[in-house]
Amino acid sequence: MKVTLESPKIWFPGSAHHGKSLDVIIDKGKISDIGKGLKEAGRVFEARGMWLTPGWVDMQANLCDPGYEQKEDLASGAAAAAAGGFTAVAVMPNTRPATDNKNQVHYIKGENPARLTQLHPVGAVTVECKGEDLTEMIDLHTAGAIAFSDGMVPVWHTDIVLKTLQYLQKFNGLLIQRPEDLRLNLFGTMHEGMSSTRLGLKGMPVLSEEIMVARDLQLLEYAGGRIHFSNISSIGALERIKKARKSGMQVTCDMAIHQLSFTDDDLHDFDTVFKVNPPFRDKTTNKKILSYLENGTIDVLVSSHQPQDEEHKKMEFDLAEFGATGLQTAVHHLVRLSDKVNMETLLEKLTLKPREILGLEMPTLEKGAMADLTLFDPKGKWKLDHATNKSQSRNNPLWDKPLNGKVMAVFGNGQQMLNF
Repeated sequence: MKVTLESPKIWFPGSAHHGKSLDVIIDKGKISDIGKGLKEAGRVFEARGMWLTPGWVDMQANLCDPGYEQKEDLASGAAAAAAGGFTAVAVMPNTRPATDNKNQVHYIKGENPARLTQLHPVGAVTVECKGEDLTEMIDLHTAGAIAFSDGMVPVWHTDIVLKTLQYLQKFNGLLIQRPEDLRLNLFGTMHEGMSSTRLGLKGMPVLSEEIMVARDLQLLEYAGGRIHFSNISSIGALERIKKARKSGMQVTCDMAIHQLSFTDDDLHDFDTVFKVNPPFRDKTTNKKILSYLENGTIDVLVSSHQPQDEEHKKMEFDLAEFGATGLQTAVHHLVRLSDKVNMETLLEKLTLKPREILGLEMPTLEKGAMADLTLFDPKGKWKLDHATNKSQSRNNPLWDKPLNGKVMAVFGNGQQMLNF
């Protein structure tokens, strides 16, 4: 189907059309024309006031398949990603079996030719993500693993981190590390502070994150290589990353896009949808983190999509699993953050920076190019509910609440998702 987008604001750094409001025609998955006052063709959509950007890229999503398909499977995860504006997703290896062999890499990539959103498997660093025995990372890389990580759990073994940094240099591979000292956070359920004391819950101190970042940066300085810290949530960790980068080390980091939308005060009624890891921090921390978004210390924003079925969420707070879905509601958090941080700065963290870090091809906006685009309306209104939810799970703090910011169209891999 031919689609004409009338006068969206184009945010496409490096393109001659960047910063302009132009008509864009997409036909059979390709950009067929760009300009002003183009002759209307096919399905026409008035997009004035909306943003047209490169397709969004998510560097961290847990799609649970294989092994936990009752929470999410690859089809539902890809559908949720497309509905959320993402044309590429890095898929964490925490499945059963884990993505620790070539067959699992091929399984995740297998349906990509038929998908709008391309799923890129992240290979496990250790067998079954247990932190004990190294996987055959060269084989995983050859099979198509885009990076290496133990996903939602840290690579806790110091010698394993060291050897991984050395091993990955053979092909300029990337280690994605979730910094958390598991012992410091043992039995923790929320941010350690006044709210955890008041609620009588075991807290998770920022020290747990900071001590792991400090350790891994020392190992990076010693061994060389590339490391990306995922789901950063503390000032101390960000300061260490900032200094390491200034010294020349190849270190990047991301933050969950929902991290600053909530605080530990939101857990006052023990609603388990707010139980995430890293936990929502206090208001003071959230306010300070904004400056690290602005100055580029935080390179990337991720969905941190972690579906949980009701069996693992509707239970006592101490026993409930961590995590929230995030692919479809990322646009709402983006719009919310843009009240405090320049929208263009934020868009870079969803489009260009993740591609640069992962080594993905940058899309182009020119006649004849394959369309890899996301159109969103910052003033659009909608709800995440049973009618709109594409995920298998519904563990989201924004469930059935009015949301600002709506993805209107996504184009990728010769396909399109239209929401108008």
